[in-house]
Amino acid sequence: MNCHEQCKPIATMIVVNLAMAFVNILLKKVLSEGLSYMTIITYRQTISAIFLAPIAYLYERKNKLEVRIICLLFLSALVGVTLTQYLFLLGLQYTSATFSCAFINMVPVITFILALPFGIEKLNMKSKSGRAKILGACVSISGVILLIAYKGIPLINPQSHDTKYKATSTPSARKLEKWAVGSILLTAACLLWSSWFLIQARIGKRYPCQYSSTAILSLFSAIQSAILTLVIKRQNATWNLKGKLEIMSVIYTGLVGSGLCYVAMSWCVKQRGPVFTAAFAPLIQIFVAVLDFSILQEEIYLGSIAGSILVILGMYILLWGKNKETDQCAVTDRQANQVDEECK
Repeated sequence: MNCHEQCKPIATMIVVNLAMAFVNILLKKVLSEGLSYMTIITYRQTISAIFLAPIAYLYERKNKLEVRIICLLFLSALVGVTLTQYLFLLGLQYTSATFSCAFINMVPVITFILALPFGIEKLNMKSKSGRAKILGACVSISGVILLIAYKGIPLINPQSHDTKYKATSTPSARKLEKWAVGSILLTAACLLWSSWFLIQARIGKRYPCQYSSTAILSLFSAIQSAILTLVIKRQNATWNLKGKLEIMSVIYTGLVGSGLCYVAMSWCVKQRGPVFTAAFAPLIQIFVAVLDFSILQEEIYLGSIAGSILVILGMYILLWGKNKETDQCAVTDRQANQVDEECK
């Protein structure tokens, strides 16, 4: 594998997570203005399906679609899109945007742990690559714990910390209860999203058509979200979009967040596996923090910086272990091929 082939998935995932950070910023803005999160999910998945359907038909119409793949795509839509986005946005309402984004950093570690029993990931503690993967997972977990448990002082305007601390009263039991419920919802969302990477890896082996699979996935998710909206909201379901910001946010999250980003992630899962793709999820936290400060003028805290550094370091160690393992497998395959040729 040459340098260009190695860098292409990395560059793709960096761009994907930057785009997803803009999605989170826009969702944070429109949710604060009262737009229903279930309406957002339904509209963005519908837009994604409409956008990708012509592209899929143009480039991938010759590929046959089996019933088994359709069932897997339905499950993938339910697990990785509908329920994940529902639980994440519900957890966002109970907590805060920065706190919610911190939970995304759990995805690479959960994906790695889930991939082990299914045989998608192998772990050899006697090898350097195996020990590096374990070390990277532990360092990332430490960074996530630091992000969640420690806020620290603001780095831009430290003097404001004392004023805010004095002005803030002791949190009520009601607020702590909502924070705990939000944490449970966000953890469940991360668990489901991690499962999506594993399901997508299985789909990619049998049906390697990113545009078609993402279009069908978006269609299933739009139908599931609409049904879920009608069940939860019943007669109080609101479908009207008010103002240019809400319309542009729904269009962007549909075209980019649920469309192109999922196509790119499916491609990366096919190229480098689910753990590699999930390992870039913590970048969303970094990008959101930068965008929060530059666009929304929110503070950047010491805990966020320290935790993010640990998460990125853990991700780098995990990816180093993955690359080392890939190189070792390539050498082993090359040696096996040489032996086969000599035997012939």
